[in-house]
Amino acid sequence: MRAALPVLALVGRPNVGKSTLFNRMTRSRDALVADLPGLTRDRHYGQGRLGEKPFLVIDTGGFEPIAKEGIVFEMAKQTRQAVAEADLVIFLVDGRQGIAPQDKHIADELRKRGQKIIVAVNKVEGMHAAAVTADFFELGLGTPVAVSAAHGDGVTDLVELALETIGAPEEEEEETDPALRRVRIAIVGRPNVGKSTLVNTLLGEERVIAFDMPGTTRDSIHVDFERGEKRYTLIDTAGLRRRGKIFEAVEKFSVVKTLQSIADANVVVLLVDAREDISDQDAHIGGFILESGRAVVLGINKWDDLDAYRRERIKRDIERKLGFLAFARLHFISALKAEGITALMRSVDAAYAAAFAKLATPKLTRALIAAVERQAPPRRGVSRPKMRYAHQGGMNPPIVVIHGNGLDRVPDTYRRYLESYFRETFSLQGTPLRIEFRSTRNPFADRS
Repeated sequence: MRAALPVLALVGRPNVGKSTLFNRMTRSRDALVADLPGLTRDRHYGQGRLGEKPFLVIDTGGFEPIAKEGIVFEMAKQTRQAVAEADLVIFLVDGRQGIAPQDKHIADELRKRGQKIIVAVNKVEGMHAAAVTADFFELGLGTPVAVSAAHGDGVTDLVELALETIGAPEEEEEETDPALRRVRIAIVGRPNVGKSTLVNTLLGEERVIAFDMPGTTRDSIHVDFERGEKRYTLIDTAGLRRRGKIFEAVEKFSVVKTLQSIADANVVVLLVDAREDISDQDAHIGGFILESGRAVVLGINKWDDLDAYRRERIKRDIERKLGFLAFARLHFISALKAEGITALMRSVDAAYAAAFAKLATPKLTRALIAAVERQAPPRRGVSRPKMRYAHQGGMNPPIVVIHGNGLDRVPDTYRRYLESYFRETFSLQGTPLRIEFRSTRNPFADRS
């Protein structure tokens, strides 16, 4: 079993550089935004990676803990929620302005919460780091760390320190043969789309529950069950509660919990409500699934009793807003009436098999040659990129590594063409597929 992704929350007063640091840590300007009722847009979520260690980052709005009303008060509530969700808080301060009275109020609030904290002194580029950070010992939150979010100075050291401070929980041994593993399924989606109903349907039909294992993520439960002769582990995102010997599913929404469940899964079922339009939040969650490289099945729930006009409209909405998940199988279901569940689970099995498919080098190379013969990569400059052979570089998701010359000039459009060709050739529906190019170095390049 994998350990939960560590969660880092960025907290500080306005304009200290939290969003800049967020973008630096996630290497992106994109974020999953909590835009549901009761959640302001001032809490952003993204995934970062340090070497082979992934982590989640929460970017918050300017924190004014003494505010009593208005939008500032609402933003403070969201920051407190982010602190509660996090494993560690990075308290960002401005090294050029020095300690502000608001920094002291924030320090007092964080100290009361007993959370692990690192003080990061930002905007220190061109300054003597030791002298700048010295003033911030006054906050009484440990040794401050100097960084420049804008230039990237010290950010890697900050993340390393944060992950070391959290400490990595030990991961349990996992069966190495994919055929013998339990398929880990995460059912994700917005509140009230029917996750709880689908959970209960899956656990209530032909179920054999072995045990539940709390603690993999905060408040999360992994439930082993069997359907037919196949073994699965359901990763709770709907909030499973145990009442006596009966499992009850309770709808609740936590962005952190959802993202951790996606990272922990082999296959993600993204559930949407057929009676509602596809929202930005649905698309954000779908984007995170794709970014995480997880196999995915789309479940369009509450399909029963819809008229023909509404059915056609939701299909067009899916194509327009979730088109980037076109490789996933799509199922129109009714979790309440258990309609379409068998076909949905067959697609889960197929997506899992595709994610862990073993692709032989000779077959991949023959497929590459055939793809290039059908459509050669476009010429860039005086020469055309030459693709010589391909091999598998990983699974879950499948990674195809292509070797040749001048491959740094291959455009993204051709990469997508190859992804589509390999997916069709090897029947890899339901899983993302990644292409990596490795160019052979020209031994005469450095000779004059």
